[in-house]
Amino acid sequence: MALLALCERFVASHFPGAAIAVVGGSSARGTRTATSDVDLLVLGDDLFDGDSTSIAASYAFEGEVFEVFGYTPQAFAAWAQRGIEQRRPVIVQLLVEGLEVRGGQELSALRDEWAPVLTAGPVADPHELDLRRYAITDLLDDLRDSTDDLEQYVLAWGLFERTAELMLLDERRWLGAGKYLPRRLRELSRERADELTRPLLRGDLAAFADRAEIELDRAGGRVQAGFVR
Repeated sequence: MALLALCERFVASHFPGAAIAVVGGSSARGTRTATSDVDLLVLGDDLFDGDSTSIAASYAFEGEVFEVFGYTPQAFAAWAQRGIEQRRPVIVQLLVEGLEVRGGQELSALRDEWAPVLTAGPVADPHELDLRRYAITDLLDDLRDSTDDLEQYVLAWGLFERTAELMLLDERRWLGAGKYLPRRLRELSRERADELTRPLLRGDLAAFADRAEIELDRAGGRVQAGFVR
C-alpha cells in the first residue's frame, strides 16, 4: 500500500530506531478528508537522544502532516495506562486497531497484551457514576431555569457532553473527546444518539432537556440532596 510505504519512509527519516510503527485514524480507516493528518505511533528503545522517553509532535513530510506519538516501551506502558484510567485510550486504540508499518512479533505480542483491555471497556465505580449523575442533575436544573440565550446554549452543550459520557460509561464504552464523542455515542446506539441530539440540533432546548433526563433515568436517575462528593 502507498500509505504504508509513505509511513515507512517517514519513520526511516525521522525515527530510524523505531522497532514498532503503526498508522491509525482516518488514514488507516480510509476515511481521510482534505485536512486529515496521518496518525502514527512509534515505539522503541532507541527513539530518542538524551533522557527523553516520549514525544507528541507534528511533522511535514512529502506533502503530508504526520501527527506522531512516540514512546520508549516503558513510557508507552505508563501513558497507555493513564489513557485507560481517563477512559480515553487513544494510543492503545492506535496500537491495536492501526495498520502495521513495522513490528512483526514484537507488535503482535504488545497487541495481545492490550487488546483484551480495550475489548473489556472501562469500569466506572458507583461513586463516579453517582457524581456524574449529580453534575447532570445540576445542569438540567440550570438549563430549565435559565432565561439567557447564551447561557442556555452553553449549558445545553455541556449537558450533551456529560450525558453522552454517562451513557457510554454506563454501558462500559470508552469515551472520546471532540468529534470522537458523538462517534462513540453513535457506535453505542444510533437511535439513542439521534433521540438525544435531534432536539439539540434544531434548537429545542426544552425537548433536549427532557431527552437528557430520560437518559439520566436510564442510568439511575437524579442525584441531589444528601449526596456526598
